Amino acid sequence: MNIVVIGSGYVGLVSGTCFSEMGNNVTCVDIDEAKINSLNKGIIPIYEPGLEAMVLKNIKNNNLHFTTSLHSVLADAEIIFIAVGTPMGDDGSADLQYVLAVAKSIGTTMQKRLVVVDKSTVPVGTADKVKETIQHELDKRGVTITFDVVSNPEFLKEGAAINDFMKPDRVVIGAESDYAIEKMKQLYAPFCMSHDRFITMDIRSAEMTKYAANAMLATKISFMNEIANICEKVGADANQVRIGIGSDSRIGYNFIYPGCGYGGSCFPKDVKALKKIASEYNYEAKLISSVEAVNDAQKLVIATKIRKRFGEDLKGKTFGIWGLAFKPGTDDMREAPAIYIIKELVKRGAKIKAYDPKAMKEAKEFYLKDLENVLYVDSKYQAVKDADAMVLLTEWKEFRSPDFEEIKRVLKTPVIFDGRNQYNMFNLQKRGFEYYQIGKE
Repeated sequence: MNIVVIGSGYVGLVSGTCFSEMGNNVTCVDIDEAKINSLNKGIIPIYEPGLEAMVLKNIKNNNLHFTTSLHSVLADAEIIFIAVGTPMGDDGSADLQYVLAVAKSIGTTMQKRLVVVDKSTVPVGTADKVKETIQHELDKRGVTITFDVVSNPEFLKEGAAINDFMKPDRVVIGAESDYAIEKMKQLYAPFCMSHDRFITMDIRSAEMTKYAANAMLATKISFMNEIANICEKVGADANQVRIGIGSDSRIGYNFIYPGCGYGGSCFPKDVKALKKIASEYNYEAKLISSVEAVNDAQKLVIATKIRKRFGEDLKGKTFGIWGLAFKPGTDDMREAPAIYIIKELVKRGAKIKAYDPKAMKEAKEFYLKDLENVLYVDSKYQAVKDADAMVLLTEWKEFRSPDFEEIKRVLKTPVIFDGRNQYNMFNLQKRGFEYYQIGKE
C-alpha cells in the first residue's frame, strides 16, 4: 500500500518505518527541512533501539522516503497518517493547531478518496474537527471527494517501540465506514497474523482508549508510590508489599515498582489532558487529579531524603547522578524526575556530576541547559568519584550490577540514594554503605 505519514517525530518515524518494513511504500512528510535532510542521509533524530538499522534498511530497499512536500506524494497515497505533535497548553489541554493545519493541507490538495488517520494522541472529538476542516477546504474548492477519518491511537513504549509496533498487544481502530475498516485491516494484517488483535469501535471510544490506557498505568505507578510512602511511616518494606500484591493475578507486577515518579512524553501530558477533557464536560476527575498530585510530590522524595541526611544547605556537597532519562532505553528527558531532583539540589548549593548512557546531550542542550554546577562525565564511576553520595535515578541495565567496592573506594562517603529500588538494602549495608530507597525508612 502507498502510505503517507505526516510528522517525523517519535510516533511518525517509528510508525512509518515499521509499515515500510512490511513492504509498504511509505513517505514521511515533515516541514522541518533540516530533519528531512538528515533522515535522507540516514541520520536519526531520536534514540530508539533498533530504529536506525530499520530506517537504513528500508531506505536502501526503496520502501521508505522522506520529503517536505505533501503535495508531491498525496496523489498516490491510499492512507494518510497524521502524527504531528500535540503540545500541552498552559491549561493542560492538547494543542491541536498542527493537527488541524495538516487537515487543512489535505483538504486543499487531495484529488481522490483517502483514509485520513489520527495517530497523534488527541482529545475526544478531534476526528470530528479534522473531518470538518477537510470538508471545509473541499467546499471552498467546489469539489466532491469522499474521505474517511479514522482514529488509530498508538501504544508504544519508548525503548521498546519497534517490538511494540511489530508485535502489538492490540490495534485499536475507530471508524465510521466499512471501507475504512477494511483498508486499515489490510494494512495491519501482517502485524496481527498470530492473534486476533484488531479491535474496531466508534471513533470517540478509540480516542478515549489512549487516554484511559495511559491514565490507568499512571494510576498504578502513583498508587504504588503512595503505598511506599505509607510503608516508610509504618515500618513496612514496600518491595515486600509489592511482591505480596503482585502475586495476585488480578493485580500483576507490571507498573507497581516504587520509584521517584513517572515522566516522559505520554503519562504526564495525557493525565493532564484527561483532567481537562473531564472539566470541559463539567466533571471533576478526582482520581486522575490525585494521580498527578502524588506523582508531582514523588519526584522530590529522593531530594527530601538527601536533605534529611546532609542538611538543608548543600553547599560544598557533590552528588553523583546515575541516569537522566525518564526511563531506560531512551534519550527522552521530558518530565524526567532527574530534572526536578537535580534542580532542587543545585538550588541548595550542591554540585552535580551526571552520567547517562544516552540522555546527556538532551540534558546539556535543553532540559538542564542553563543550570550551573552540573558536570557531565563519561562513565558511571567518574560520576561518583569524590562525590558525597551516589544517586540512582534511571534503571539502565549497566547500573544493575556495578562494582560496589569501586563505588565505595571513590566516594567521599559510602552513601547511596536509590530512586528506583534496584539494589538489596541488606547486602549494601553489610558492605558498609548507608543505603536509602523508596518505601523503606
